[in-house]
Amino acid sequence: MLTNYIRAAMRRAQYEILPDDSTFYGEIPGFDGVWANADTLEGCREELEEVLEEWILLRVSKHLPLPTVDGIELTIKEVA
Repeated sequence: MLTNYIRAAMRRAQYEILPDDSTFYGEIPGFDGVWANADTLEGCREELEEVLEEWILLRVSKHLPLPTVDGIELTIKEVA
């Protein structure tokens, strides 16, 4: 389920080439603070996925909600 969630979120990613230094910038709409910048598009994608994974772990550790992506919901259920 986590892998499917990450893949679905990455399909929403948007990229652009920055005019100042011709590096690639990527972000995922709806995932505030998840962005990356790298010299190549592939490097930007890899960095963006790492940032997304860390963002997910941080939100889970703080019991913060995660956006639903393509009908996929990540929810943490309390354990007795």
